[in-house]
Amino acid sequence: MLTAAAACPHPPLLIPEATGVPGADADLGRLRDACDQAVAALLAGRPDLVVVVGTDPKTARAMEYPPDAVASLHEFGVPFTAGGPPGGQDGSAVLPLSLTVGKWLLSRAAAGPQPRRAAWWGIAADAAPAECLELGAKLAALAPRVALLAMGDGPGRRARGAPGAADPEADRYDDQVAAALAAADPGALAALDPGRDGELFVAGRAAWQVLAGAAGAGPFDAVLRYRGTPYEVTYVVASWRRRA
Repeated sequence: MLTAAAACPHPPLLIPEATGVPGADADLGRLRDACDQAVAALLAGRPDLVVVVGTDPKTARAMEYPPDAVASLHEFGVPFTAGGPPGGQDGSAVLPLSLTVGKWLLSRAAAGPQPRRAAWWGIAADAAPAECLELGAKLAALAPRVALLAMGDGPGRRARGAPGAADPEADRYDDQVAAALAAADPGALAALDPGRDGELFVAGRAAWQVLAGAAGAGPFDAVLRYRGTPYEVTYVVASWRRRA
């Protein structure tokens, strides 16, 4: 059963090796702090299993990665690797960006309570809502107390189009996602339209809908820890905990 969840974004810039100078960007610092708080809250309930789920451009289906899969930003030209040689040069499985950032976030929480085990799941970015919901229900049933870390970014169209320009459609989508996460509303996440993913350059819809499937009917208490658009991409951080 899902007992807790967190939603975090996965920009490579979250990892200090990608920026070069830790603390140089105040916005990134606030985003990292919010992610750290969300992960700490996720682990505070001492779950039996933490499942990290994020979009995976390499597969057309849901796929579980082995526990020793390599976390790497090698393909982005960033010298960050955890768990093996850069880029899986020894043949090891390599996590996609979303799960690489998720693994890094979990590693930062090493001083706090640790889960008995962790699992890494990629979901195709274009997966249908029904597939995402089905996977979420499956993941929630893997252990008596499951905590889920959903990795996903909001609209990035402004960054690809006219940085700084108004984008009412992206703003409306942002409002919809932020409201759903702030209210712990699985139904609102399940209703997100996959047809907007390509139009708005959304990289989180599938993972958020996996969260919706894992949550079922709830109820959950929620905290929206961060919402912002540094670098013209929307990032949202939230925590959910099942209500006693």
